[in-house]
Amino acid sequence: MKYHQINSALFIKNRKNFAAQMKANSLAIFNSNDIYPIGADSTMPFEQHRDLFYLSGIDQEESVLMVFPDCPNESLREVLFLKETNEHIAVWEGEKLTKEAAFKIAGIQSVFWLQDLEKILFEMAGYCDRFYINTNEHYRAAVETETREDRFIKNLLAKYPAHSVAKSNPILQTLRAVKDPIELDLMQQACDITEKGFRRILDFIKPGVWEYEIEAELVHEFIKNRSKGFAYTPIIASGNNANVLHYTENNQQCNKGDLILLDVAAEYANYKSDLTRTVPVSGKFSPRQKAVYNAVNHVKKEATKLLVPGTIWKEYHKEVGAIMTSQLLQLGLIDKADVQNEDPKWPAYKKYFMHGTSHHIGLDTHDYGLLHLPMQANMVFTVEPGIYIPEEKFGVRLEDDVVIQEKGAPFNLMGTIPIEADEIEEIMQG
Repeated sequence: MKYHQINSALFIKNRKNFAAQMKANSLAIFNSNDIYPIGADSTMPFEQHRDLFYLSGIDQEESVLMVFPDCPNESLREVLFLKETNEHIAVWEGEKLTKEAAFKIAGIQSVFWLQDLEKILFEMAGYCDRFYINTNEHYRAAVETETREDRFIKNLLAKYPAHSVAKSNPILQTLRAVKDPIELDLMQQACDITEKGFRRILDFIKPGVWEYEIEAELVHEFIKNRSKGFAYTPIIASGNNANVLHYTENNQQCNKGDLILLDVAAEYANYKSDLTRTVPVSGKFSPRQKAVYNAVNHVKKEATKLLVPGTIWKEYHKEVGAIMTSQLLQLGLIDKADVQNEDPKWPAYKKYFMHGTSHHIGLDTHDYGLLHLPMQANMVFTVEPGIYIPEEKFGVRLEDDVVIQEKGAPFNLMGTIPIEADEIEEIMQG
C-alpha cells in the first residue's frame, strides 16, 4: 500500500464498539471483496470491502474477520483468516501478509490461514446461537454482481440452518457515520492531497487544454502524494458539459470564455475526499458567471451553518432549498409566480438545482449514515450546491467536506483550498 500504516488502536476500538452492540452469544463474519475480472486474465484493481477494513485495517484480498465476544474459547473471540503466501505468489505478486504483520495492522492475536477456516468456523458455530451477516443496505446501493460476501452467506446458512441470523449493517451504519480522530486525520490527508492537485491545475488550465489533460495533471499529483488516485470517477466538465451532473467523458477541449466544473478529489488510505470547484478557462469570470458563482457560494456558506448536532437531513434540505430559491430570484432565473405555483414535491428551484446538498463521506464517497437520525458531532458531510443553466451553456457547483462540531460552526477540512471568485482569478492570472 502507498499509505503509511494506520495506528491499530483505531481498528481495536472499532471492533470493541461493534461487539458492544451485538446480541449475546453471536458470531459476526466479514469477508473481503473479490478481485473482479475484466476478461482474459485481466482484473480490476483490488478494492477492500470497507466494513472489513473499518474493523481490521486489512487491505488484502481473500481475508475473513470473525468477531465472537462471548466465545468460551477466549482465543477465538477475534479471529482473522488470511491467504497464505507461498513461493510462487511471492515471486509473481509479492508476499502476502504474515501473521505477525497482520497483528501489527489489526491488533488481532489469533490469525490463521484461509485453509483452516471451515474447521475453526465449525468449532465457533458450535458455541454460538446466531450469525451476524453483512449485507449491503446503503440507501444508494444497486448491486447486480454476486459478491464474495454473498456467496459466503449463502453457503453459511445452508450449512448451519438451525442458527438465527442478525444484520451487521444497522450497527455499522451508526458506527461508521461518526468518525474517530484518527479517521478525521486520514480524511484531512486526503483533502490536503486534493488541494495540491487543485492548485497544480489552476496553473495549468488555459484555453485550448483538453479535459483529459487536466485529469492527467491531477492523478499525477495525487499518486505522487501516496494516494491510489481519484476517490471517485472524476468529472472535468467544461462549458455546457457542466450541465450533465455525472459527466465523466472528459474528452472535450476547454474554450476561451467557458467555465470548467471540476468534481475531483483524492483518496488516502481508503478514506475519501470530495471536492468541487468551478473555474474560468481564461482565468477571469464574466459578470454573469461571477454573479451565478457568488450565488452558489452564498448558498454553500449558509448551508454549512445548518450542519450542527440535532439537524435532520430531510429538514436541512428544505431550508437549503429556501436559500437557493432566494438566490435564483435575484438572478432572474425564476420569478415569484414560479414559486407561488410550484409543486411541493418538485419546488421551482429544482429546475436549476436538482440534486441534494449534502451526503455522508468517509471510507465511501457516499458513506454510511442513517439519514432519518439527527446529525451528531464528528459526522462528516459534503456541502455541494449548484446552479445549472443549459440555456446559458454553463453550470456552477462548489463543494467542501465539513466535520460537525459539538459546538459552533462545522470544521471545513478543505478550508485552505481556494474558493472565492476573486482569489481564483488572482491565482489563475498570477
